[in-house]
Amino acid sequence: MELTLVLVVLVVVIALTFDYTNGFHDAANAIATSVSTRALTPRTALLLAAVMNLIGAFLGTGVAETIGSGIIDAPVGSHGLLVVLSGLVGAIAWNLITWWRGLPSSSSHALIGGLMGAGLASLTDVHWDVILEKVVIPMVVSPLVGFSLAFGVMIAVLWIFRNSAPGRTFRRFRIAQTISAGAMALGHGLQDAQKTMGVIVLALVAGGVQTTTEIPWWVKLSAALAISAGTYAGGWRIMRTLGRKVIELDPARGFVAESVAASVLYTTAFVFHAPISTTHTITSAIMGVGATKRLSAVRWGVARSIATAWVLTIPAAAAVAAVIYLVISLFV
Repeated sequence: MELTLVLVVLVVVIALTFDYTNGFHDAANAIATSVSTRALTPRTALLLAAVMNLIGAFLGTGVAETIGSGIIDAPVGSHGLLVVLSGLVGAIAWNLITWWRGLPSSSSHALIGGLMGAGLASLTDVHWDVILEKVVIPMVVSPLVGFSLAFGVMIAVLWIFRNSAPGRTFRRFRIAQTISAGAMALGHGLQDAQKTMGVIVLALVAGGVQTTTEIPWWVKLSAALAISAGTYAGGWRIMRTLGRKVIELDPARGFVAESVAASVLYTTAFVFHAPISTTHTITSAIMGVGATKRLSAVRWGVARSIATAWVLTIPAAAAVAAVIYLVISLFV
């Protein structure tokens, strides 16, 4: 019993550590476009993103419930806690690797991959139907929707403002980007902070601390604060990739990319309770608005590197988590 409680505390601490790395890893999602178009200074953008992430974390629980009970059935006791712990370590390891390489991979898919890998290694039941419906299909569809919708909306914006003076129009879109960047950060908090809440609840149930999947207030608060603090710490390496290396953005394209990505995040969280990747969504939206210049305006070599990280995220995090579980199980 004493070992179980120690493991519960350890898992909660590691989960909040993951939440923090999620914040600085994915901070670029919310602010890269606004900073690259000079709509906001980096520090102002980070502060805005941190505050909106904090607020967004309290807006729903649908995604948390999917993560907490829909991915694996962690058995009650120390064994189940080791499974959750291994999944978190696998996710954190992949987050740090891709952050160091400056690749905007998905923290969400790293977490899901980690739980899957630890579940398989421990012979724990993995809900493949939920993973297909809530993870795989949204993983494929959300970038396509983000790209297509951003492309279409940008074409409409270009037509509406075709006779407007570029200087004045860009100034207005820079102001509007404050709103769209805040909306994007709110969506990030809504999606990603909930994933940590779900993992903590999964650990609490496995540790016998609670019997339901209801999310306690302290779990919501701690997850919100952790991702907000991580966001304020910044993710400068990934910000450069999203803000400048994929395409040179102007204020109008930045506003459209952020607005489209935010709308996709809200829809999937509130309607489908699907834990989609904020990284995939904003990156595909940036590519969509960039393609309205000309297809060659998008640096497809960089896009290919990002896509490779996307494909590798789930299996790589799963592999790390599986190895971690097998090693830990030898000593516990």
